[in-house]
Amino acid sequence: MAVSVARRPAACARVFILTFVTTFAFQHSVADVSVGGTATEQAPHRRFEYKYSFKGPHLAQTDGGIPFWIHTGNAIPSADQVRITPSLRSQRGSVWTKNKVNFEHWEAEVTFRVSGRGRMGADGLAVWFTTAQGLDGPVYGAADHWNGVGVFFDSFDNDGKKNNPAILIVGNNGNLIYDHQNDGSTQALGTCLRDFRNKPYPVRAKITYYKKTLTVMINNGFTPDKEDYEFCAKVDNMVIPREGFFGISAATGGLADDHDVLSFLLFSLTEPGQQPPPPESEIPKEEKDKYQEEFQNFQQELDKKKEEFQKEHPDVQGEPIEDLYESVNDREIRQVFEGQNRIHLEIKQLHRQLAMILDEQRRYVSVITDEVSKKATNVGSGQVHIQQLSSVVATQQEVLRNLNELKNSFYDSLKQISSIQHQGNTAGMGTYETIQHFNDIKEHLHLVKRDMEHLVQKSAQVSNPAEKAVKCPELPPMPSCLSTVHFAVFIVVQSVLFFCYVMYKSQQEAAAKKFF
Repeated sequence: MAVSVARRPAACARVFILTFVTTFAFQHSVADVSVGGTATEQAPHRRFEYKYSFKGPHLAQTDGGIPFWIHTGNAIPSADQVRITPSLRSQRGSVWTKNKVNFEHWEAEVTFRVSGRGRMGADGLAVWFTTAQGLDGPVYGAADHWNGVGVFFDSFDNDGKKNNPAILIVGNNGNLIYDHQNDGSTQALGTCLRDFRNKPYPVRAKITYYKKTLTVMINNGFTPDKEDYEFCAKVDNMVIPREGFFGISAATGGLADDHDVLSFLLFSLTEPGQQPPPPESEIPKEEKDKYQEEFQNFQQELDKKKEEFQKEHPDVQGEPIEDLYESVNDREIRQVFEGQNRIHLEIKQLHRQLAMILDEQRRYVSVITDEVSKKATNVGSGQVHIQQLSSVVATQQEVLRNLNELKNSFYDSLKQISSIQHQGNTAGMGTYETIQHFNDIKEHLHLVKRDMEHLVQKSAQVSNPAEKAVKCPELPPMPSCLSTVHFAVFIVVQSVLFFCYVMYKSQQEAAAKKFF
């Protein structure tokens, strides 16, 4: 809800301050209630479950898989993140836990990034807890008729009510068909409007199921603070299956976004006063000894390889190996500045072409002006021609003026790009704003190209006015291939020839009979 404040005396300012303080206090009270209920209620015990989680670095293995997880569709695991769907049309992808989760209370923290080039995106991302793995389907890349709960991050406005991007909580017992036409608004148990696309920092969602209450908290991605959550939605008295699979899916349609998941962290919750299960109770002693032995062997091999590397490369001793590789932030900054350089070179090339066009137009104007001055001395029949040349000169001058304006705009663009490159080299930050700025510059360049093509065509038409009057001659009507007289003569001749041939054959046959 937007609150408009007019420029009035101090009384209106006091009302605005009072409204702001009340809203701020209400939001903090709602967040406190959603997280911990009352101040006196104790927080549950949290234990990290690594077998149902993933995060970078070294997220993907050498075979391209994710430990304890499976990925299907167009999902692409990498060292730092899992790209559920790339920014291509009609893509689907998902990741799911291999084993079932059996926790009465749990909390999931999802860190993701949804980015796209357009003002609107599609279709969205979903976080699932279901009794079966919905590996593929029409609901954000997962199967319909699920049994469990799904938290949907919907980025496309299907119903045209201007209520997207939005976050929805939708439960299902296996019989419900998701309502795509209304963006699931008729089936949502809880919802909130949050824009999670193209944020400077990754967006974080904390989904908590504790004492039959499902709570969704959102970090909007405007700050690097990982604990800066705000309340989104809450569903009381919600009963979901105790056992199930966690999954993340995404899909694109006519529009496309990159749906990247940086981490998924699962915590099991235990009520205060209850004894949490010891970590050793889930892993048998034989399996634990086996893992310990494999770890020791791996550690010994790694130490040997380090020693061999130090002997072969004595110059790099003490230098961290991680510094030899490019980080994600460095790669993004490098790509941004490479794009800046390409745009800078393109604008320089257009500037040179524009200068050539200006020189050519000036030459045309000088030639036409000389022609007008020569024809001005003549009288009589030359008056009409002089008027035509005057209109051509006026049009050429207008073209020159427009081209000068384009040249000035190009010069201003060059100045802006140089200043932005200088600021980017000194600061090294602000990649999001820089990308948005250069997207705007690209759009203006396309408009300038169209204007230049239009002006060149117009100047070509003006410089050669005689070409417009030249038209292709019309073809004469094709005569008939065969007249009636010719057809009758042809039939008569053919009949005579046929009759002669029959007579000739009969004479030959009669002569043959006489011979025998």
